[in-house]
Amino acid sequence: MIDEAIRVLAGDCTVIAEAEDRTEYRGRVTTIVKPDNTVLVHDVDGYQPVAWLTRADSVSSDRADGFSLVAKKGEQTLRIAAHDQDGFAHYPTSAAGVPVGACPDCDGALVRSNGVHCVDCGSRYGVPTDATIRTEQSRCGCGLPRMRVERGLAFDVCLDRDCESLDDAVVDAFDREWDCPEPNCAGDLRILRRGGLIAGCEHYPDCDVGFAFPTGVVDGQCGCGLPTFETRTGSRCLDATCDRRLERSSRPSPAGGD
Repeated sequence: MIDEAIRVLAGDCTVIAEAEDRTEYRGRVTTIVKPDNTVLVHDVDGYQPVAWLTRADSVSSDRADGFSLVAKKGEQTLRIAAHDQDGFAHYPTSAAGVPVGACPDCDGALVRSNGVHCVDCGSRYGVPTDATIRTEQSRCGCGLPRMRVERGLAFDVCLDRDCESLDDAVVDAFDREWDCPEPNCAGDLRILRRGGLIAGCEHYPDCDVGFAFPTGVVDGQCGCGLPTFETRTGSRCLDATCDRRLERSSRPSPAGGD
């Protein structure tokens, strides 16, 4: 299914804009009503519309009063009356994005824009913002492209999390991999989803230690005993507030070192 529709009215029209004052235009114009109810009236000159109403509260047809479109927002009203109508139509639309492959359900184009969706059938797949969509040569058995996501390791999984779960892959790799750093706590850190992925103590709520799981790959151990992650902005501890990694990295080089 398509997200929304763009409505287009073209012809010889009278356009009346009313707010604190009243302005009237007439000419052969094209009126565009976007899915968010923004109304734009364009004539032949320039890129700026001759009249517009941003995100109107309502857009309706009121043919009884002779107006083809009436848009209202608070005290503002924009009325368009077509004297000689060249066309009035609804056109299906969707978000535009970077093509990443073909939809296995309908063979439509898959594009990446706030996730991945098909521009024809509307199938949607949530994708982490840091994920890299693989090429056509790297497809899952279900027909969808695969994605590379770094969560401690570089995982190669299907776009459809019901087909291959990124969470399950991270759990298999890191669940109970690290000890809880809280003194006098003998618990392990479990990998859980609480909005995002976290590494949290198994003894919660008696122990409330928990860390957001970083984007990146494990590249060592911090001075506090937790792992460090190589991220796009540099190396960091699993505990984002920990400064022991910085203390360790600032130690002077051994005598005779460069």
